[in-house]
Amino acid sequence: MNDFSDRNVVTPLPIWSYRRFGKRALDILASGILLVLLAPVLIAIAVLLRVSIGSPVLFRQQRPGKSGLPFEIIKFRTMLNDLDGRGHYLPDAERMTAIGSFLRNTSLDELPELWNVFKGNMSLVGPRPLLMEYLPLYSREQARRHEVRPGITGWAQVNGRNALSWEEKFLLDQWYVDHVGLALDVHILLRTVRKVFAREGISAEGDVTMPRFTGTEK
Repeated sequence: MNDFSDRNVVTPLPIWSYRRFGKRALDILASGILLVLLAPVLIAIAVLLRVSIGSPVLFRQQRPGKSGLPFEIIKFRTMLNDLDGRGHYLPDAERMTAIGSFLRNTSLDELPELWNVFKGNMSLVGPRPLLMEYLPLYSREQARRHEVRPGITGWAQVNGRNALSWEEKFLLDQWYVDHVGLALDVHILLRTVRKVFAREGISAEGDVTMPRFTGTEK
């Protein structure tokens, strides 16, 4: 488990100066610029997916946003929609495609989420939006991750990502909620770039991504 020793490297700005106003302004400006600059990359990936795995090229799913309210997240599709004899999806490892694995390993599958950021469903930095079905499983402290907009990257992602246990992730999410600030967000974004190139913490041991969260034993 991470010792979280670098959690004191930043001091959050006053809540009124960034959390309530500046964070959203930064999200709009940065996501808008990135959507324009990365448009050729987004189009190229969409064409590649259309040719290799067919339509649709985007994965859409309801996820809980700020205050647990649902929104539709959009990502590039990385898996086939193959079903077993009972009509259930096959395990992730069996549905993952070669191009999908590449997109996940490089985090390129997350690029469409910039549109979620621009619209206000998400932030560049915040706890990752998980599944709606997890909401009733959270403890009161774990549920505090929904006090802020979910992010494309976050404090948990730069401190282990899927190599962490669920409980470790939620502790890091709670810490972020209490320490939101411009310096911290910039710190996380810079570390995210390094993590993406290093391809660290992409999968939990024995899983393509993470095992399902089934609640924390009390």
